[in-house]
Formats: sequence, structure tokens, C-alpha cells
Amino acid sequence: MEVLPKVESDKEVAIDEAEEDRQDEVNEDLLKLEETLCNIQITPTPCSLPERAQEVDLSQYPTSYKENSPQEKLLLAIADNFCCQYVHLYPDRKPLLLSPLNECGVQKFVSTTLRPTLLSYPELYSWEGCASFVSEFLSLEPLDPPIDPPRHLYSPTWLMQTQRGSCFDFSTLLCSLLLGAGYNAYCVSGYAVKEMCLLNQSLQECPLLVTHVKGKATEQKRQVKKYSVKPPRDLRSGFEQRQEERRQADAQAILLKKQQEAERLQEERERLPPDPLLGLRVHCWVLILSGNREVPENFFINPLTGKSLSTTNKCFLGIESIWNHQNYWVNMQDCRFGCAEMNFDLGDAVKWEYLLYGTAGQSLLLIPDMKKQQEAEDDEEVLTQSHVSYPYQMLHAPSTRCPGGMKVIQYRKAKLEKFAPYLLPDGLVTRLTSYSDLDCTQPSTVKEWYQHRHDHLEERELKKTSNVTIEHFRPGRSYALKSHRYITMTPETERQMDFYSHARADGLARRVEMPFEMTETFEDRPDFMYHRHVVFGKRIKVFGPSNTEAPDQGQRPLQKVVERFNRDRSKPAGEDVAERIFLVSEDRIQVTYHREDDRIIPAWRNFIKPRDSGDSQNPHSFTPQMASTFQVDPFEKPSKNLFLYEMLVHMMKEEERVALRVKESEKEVRAILGVREQEESSIELHISIYNTARNERARCHREALERTAKEERLRQEEKELDFLAPLLAQLGDPENLTRQAALQLRNDCLADLKQRLIDKANLIQARFERETQELQQKQQWYQKNQLTMTKEDEDEYLAYCSDAMFRIHILKLRLSRHKDKAPQKYLALDERLRRDPRLANHLW
Repeated sequence: MEVLPKVESDKEVAIDEAEEDRQDEVNEDLLKLEETLCNIQITPTPCSLPERAQEVDLSQYPTSYKENSPQEKLLLAIADNFCCQYVHLYPDRKPLLLSPLNECGVQKFVSTTLRPTLLSYPELYSWEGCASFVSEFLSLEPLDPPIDPPRHLYSPTWLMQTQRGSCFDFSTLLCSLLLGAGYNAYCVSGYAVKEMCLLNQSLQECPLLVTHVKGKATEQKRQVKKYSVKPPRDLRSGFEQRQEERRQADAQAILLKKQQEAERLQEERERLPPDPLLGLRVHCWVLILSGNREVPENFFINPLTGKSLSTTNKCFLGIESIWNHQNYWVNMQDCRFGCAEMNFDLGDAVKWEYLLYGTAGQSLLLIPDMKKQQEAEDDEEVLTQSHVSYPYQMLHAPSTRCPGGMKVIQYRKAKLEKFAPYLLPDGLVTRLTSYSDLDCTQPSTVKEWYQHRHDHLEERELKKTSNVTIEHFRPGRSYALKSHRYITMTPETERQMDFYSHARADGLARRVEMPFEMTETFEDRPDFMYHRHVVFGKRIKVFGPSNTEAPDQGQRPLQKVVERFNRDRSKPAGEDVAERIFLVSEDRIQVTYHREDDRIIPAWRNFIKPRDSGDSQNPHSFTPQMASTFQVDPFEKPSKNLFLYEMLVHMMKEEERVALRVKESEKEVRAILGVREQEESSIELHISIYNTARNERARCHREALERTAKEERLRQEEKELDFLAPLLAQLGDPENLTRQAALQLRNDCLADLKQRLIDKANLIQARFERETQELQQKQQWYQKNQLTMTKEDEDEYLAYCSDAMFRIHILKLRLSRHKDKAPQKYLALDERLRRDPRLANHLW
């Protein structure tokens, strides 16, 4: 069999030799770089581990926390060189925070402490949610001393476990979350006022109490019509009006002066003493630059409070440096007037001195060669790779929220308390207490917010001065109750209930109850009724046979019921009822109709009920004096007595139905109050079936499923590994084997292996022969058509021959290797069968 060899040109050989030389050079460069990095030794500042190291098991931390890689050593050397030059050029400025110690006492570059992290919580996809989470999750430890940067900068892993840290730790955690959410975020090291550094919010208004003041609408000029009625002439004395206006202006001026004086005295009492360290207190916060995530302009975030502030805010007194996970920049601008006039274009090397090359810290114009630019970017990414592992503790951090489960913030005349979900048995998560004095000793209002309540309670407000309680519920509870305002839970007292009208069949939106009155408001009813007002009388005491007062089981007696209706355009206005009044105590009924568009007064009818009106089903005596009618149109024919009689009977039936609805309303009020008392006595919290950490039933079910799946998997693996299982199944899986059965199992197993080896050898031989035959046919075809073939056909033929020879060679090696290993496999199986505990007693 003739096989054409693969043709290799001299050019290809030369290219291969050049590639080998280049690879040798690259290997030599890598060896030199590794030797250089290994020789770099960073001597850390002698410092013991932080006091809080005893709270965390540092032995479980990865190696990257306890030692530096060659890249980190090189980066620390670069930072040390940069710091030396900075101190030499600017001896009056404070040293930069470049390589603080981590929780393990190892120097780490600040950029490597940041790790972009994105958690699967929707509230952490925006900067508001991230800032709120960090401010609530951590508790502040002030810097000591307050005029120097910290010696330690802890990783997010440490912060997740201890939930404590300085402002630099707050910013590190917040910046990591913001970078993971796609924001262009930076940590800022600078100076701020004392109140911001120490998280003193006692002079600030609570954000939950600040009402949004709407802008004043521009006054629209009245359009003066050409043909309009002139106003009546004013006959009052102009002199007296001016004198009265002057007296009112003087009184207002005196009152305004007193108010201003009171405010001035109040400000003097609240004013803090001057800070001797003003402008020297070190603080760290977060900067977000515009561009990413549709941020329109640059702004600061104070991580201690979670609030956004303008870059011109007077609380920020200066900036020393900023950094992110890629680079470090030093501010070269004048900060004598704070940050108001500062430029945050990090590509401007005159205003911001960068530490590393790359697009993150340098303009593209400084590296004109695109290839070198890409190499610089790759080097920077390798150097600034974070040493922090993924903080898995953060996966459950949003559910714990506050350190120790709760957090207290003191505002001006207010105290805000925050609790972790499911911490308190009543589901309380936030409590805001407002005070009427600056010392916060006289509470005026208490607001509470709840979550996961089974009774759907969301908010409760208690006004201490009037003892009024207002409760708000989310949709889904019984009777579609939306809010409840009350003083006491006793029935037939002052209260107001609001409902989700769209969730009720009667369209009830509000019910206001007084001791002797009840007013109901409706929405979108098919009968167009929108108002019902009920007036009750005093209860009549009922005495029993022994002259003792019997328990009252009936409703309060009705005196008056007023119902109002919206306009029904399908009826004439003279037939569409606008208001009907049932004067039960006077046995009278008043019906008022809607007013016509071209009329100024409506039509009405008054009825006097007959004396025997106890049962509306029986006929009653009717006289014309029992009905009085007013018709707006004088030319309209008066109604006949039969029509008036039928209408009177209809109104009496309506009065009975209204009395029944009023009775049902009273029963509903009592039922709601009873349910609320029962719910408050035994509060239940709703736990989602997806919350396996707290849902005991779901957790047990999941663990049972996992245990069953694991047992099934182990059982399946045992069956797959047991090579005797198929043969034992043919014998019925006997517990004990006889010698004859054991010998039969051994012979069958060896025979099966022998057949499999023979089949595999035959398969390889068949593939080898097929490939050889196809190659011979291709060579015969080439001999016949060699003179008429094109260059492309020859190249295709040569490629096919090369691939075919490669496959034939591989098959030949496989067949040879199979022939060599087949006896070894046979002997190994025989040895394994002899050692099997089920066959060993019968084969030796």
C-alpha cells in the first residue's frame, strides 16, 4: 500500500523554527519575572492583630488573606515607591492610605480589598438599596485618633461576620456592592465635619417626618369677559379699610418678630460648641460618577447614613485620594473652599495623579500604541486583582439587616428604631417616636411599621395627646379593611374605617361611626348611591320579671337615614332620585330628585306614613293629604293618587331594606372589632414556603427529599460498581451461594469479559480495514485522474491522505495496545473474583 507523505515547504519549516525561538524567549522572560517577584520582600509595619480577631476564626480564611502573591508584592513595591515620592514632594500633606493591614495583619493594597459583588436581592440592584443596607447592617466604630487614617482596613468577609467597622470599612463594603451593581463607584478619603464623622444626627430632622413641600402654583389671571356682570359697588369706607389693614400688618409684624426671636433663641440652645479639629477630622465616603446606570450627575453617598449628597455640600471639607478596584488617584486640587469647585475628571493628570497605567487611570493619548495599551490594561487587571473571596455570608445578610437585630438612631425630637424581620414576635421592623421637646422626654406620636403579619397590618400610628390610633392594612384581609382609626375597641364609639372598595360587593369605601351616628361612603355602585348617613336614638332599657335590667340584644333605634345618589343619565332628571330621607321617628319620607340642567331648583315629594305601617306587605289606607309634591314645570300634569300610593308603598319597603342594611353594618363593625382583638391577642407571622431557613415544614420536607435522593444515588452507585449484580439477578439474588453456583458465576463473568474483549478487538480491526480500503480507493482514483486534476483537488487529496494515515495509525496503536492489555484485564478480573467475599470461600 502506497501512502503519499505530507509535503512541508521550506517556508513552513522556517516559520516553525521562528515560533520555537520566540517561545524560548517568552519562557526566559517569564523565568526572570518570577525570580524578580520572588526576590521582592515587603516588610510590614510591626503590628499585632486587631482586638476583634478573637471573635472570628481566622484559620478558616483563604491563603490570599494571610500572604501576598508575587503580583501583590510587586504592587506593594510600586505603592511604596509612589508613597516615598509623594512624601518627598508634598511633606506638608498627610501620608496616603495605600497599604493598610488587613484582619490577618498582612499589608494589602486598598484596591485589592474591593470586590465587585452582586447579590440576588432586588433591593440591592440600586444605589439607594445598597446604601440603606450598609448603613443599617454595620455599626460605627469612630477613628482613633480622629485625625489619622486607620491602620487596618478590613475585608467584606470580616465585616459580614462582625457587623462593625470604621467609615473606611463602611465605604469598602458599599463600594463593592455598587461596583457589582454596575455603578462607577469610588472610595474617597478626605475630611468632613464632626457631626458626619461621628454619625451625630441629633440636630437633623428625621427623613420619615419631612413632608414634601409642593411648589407654589403660579396664579392664573382671571379672564375678564367682555359681557360680564359688574360686581356690586363697594360702599365701605376706604379710610377705615386702610386703618384696619394697618392694624393687622402691625399685629403680624409683632407676631413675626416674636417668632423670629424664639427661633433665634432655639438655634442658640441647639448650636454645638466649635470643633477644635475642624478640617482635620478624617472621613471616608463614596463617590459615584455619572455615565453608568444612567446616572445624570456626580454625587456623594455618606455610607454611615445611606443618604446621597451633592458634591458641593459644605459638610465635605476636602479630599486626599480616591480609589476603586482598578486604580488609585491622588487629588492635586486646592481644597481650601471644600469640594464645591472640584473637578472629578480622573483622566486629567494635572488634577488627579494616578498610580497605575491603563484606561482606568490614564488617558488613551498617553499610550498611543494600541497593542501596548491592551498589555497595560491586562497588567493592571492582574496587579489589582482582589484578594477577597466571595463573601457568602452576604447571601443571608439582608435578612438579618441590623447588628444584633436592632438599631437606634436619634434625630431632632425623634427616635428611630429598626429591627430585623422576624426578630420580634409581633413582626415590628421600624418604630418612630416623635417628641414635643428637645430632650426627648415627652412623646407625642409613635409610628410603627410591620412586616409578614398574618392579619396584613402594615402601619400603626398612636397619637399620645388624643389617644387616637390609626392602623393601615395591605390588601387581602377580611372585609377588605384598608385602615382603622379609633380611640377604643369598644363598639358604638368614635371610629373611622376605610375599605378597598373594589374588593367589596357593596362598594363601601369609608365608614365613620359616632356614638349616635354612622356615615358610609360608597364608590362605583350599580344603583349610583354614594352616601348614607344614619342617626340613632338612645337605647331603651329593658327590665326582666324581677325588675332587673335585661341584656340588650337588639340594635340601636333608628331615627333618621339619609341616602344620596349620583346622576343616572339613562333616566330623566325629574325621575332620578338624588336624595331620600327616611325620618323613622317622625313616620315621614322625603324624596328629592336631581335638578334639570336648565333649572335652579329640583323637584321633591314628601310622604307621611299611615299609622298601621308596621307591615309593608299589607294594604294601607291612603289619603291625598299623606303626599305633597313640588313640580318644577308648572305646566306638567300632577301625579295621580294611585302613582303616589304605589310610590309610598315602595318607599316603605325601601325603608325596611335600609334598616336591614344598617343592622348588617353594625354587625360587621362588631365582627371586625372582634377579629382584631383576637388577632392582637395571638399574633401570627406569615413565613413564605421559599424561606427554608425559617419555614420548619418546608425545611424538613427539603431535607427528607435530599436524604432520599442521596440514599437512592448511593444505592445506584453500588449497583453500578457491583459487576456481579447482573449475574446474581439471574439467580434470584440469593443470600448464600453454593460452590457450584460460585464456580458458575466465576466462569460466566470471565466468559463475558473474554467476549467483550474479542468484540472490541473485532470492532477496531473492522474500522482499520474500512479506513485502509477507503484510502486505497482514493489512491486509485488519484492515479486515474492525476493528469486532469487542479491545484485545489491535489491539495484536498493530500489533506485527505494525511488524515486517513493519521486515523489508520491510531487504530493500529489501539489494536496493538488492546492485544497487550487483554490478558492483563483477564487475570485482574480473575484475581478480583477470587478476593470477592461472596466467592472467596468457594474458589480457594
